Amino acid sequence: MKFKYTLEILTGIAILAFCAVFLYTSSTMSGAEFSGSDNVGSGLISKLSGTPLENFHPLIPQWEPPSSEIESSLFAFQAAVGGILVGGVFGYWIGQKKKA
Repeated sequence: MKFKYTLEILTGIAILAFCAVFLYTSSTMSGAEFSGSDNVGSGLISKLSGTPLENFHPLIPQWEPPSSEIESSLFAFQAAVGGILVGGVFGYWIGQKKKA
């Protein structure tokens, strides 16, 4: 007997397992401090170069949005555009598969 949605079911199980592992590990680390990749990268560069973190400046100046609302809106826009592109590619593939 061949299952029609084997890949989709296996993907769903993998996602649920990943979520369960993440929730379990995050609940066991009660005193852990999570920081973004910018902070971790700057700290590692400072540690490797021997330069204090206060004296570390990025090579390329970065634009800072005027408010946190604009920053959140730009991030949401970026996520939406990425979702549309990924959905478009998968939709195209499925359409080509059905056409053939």
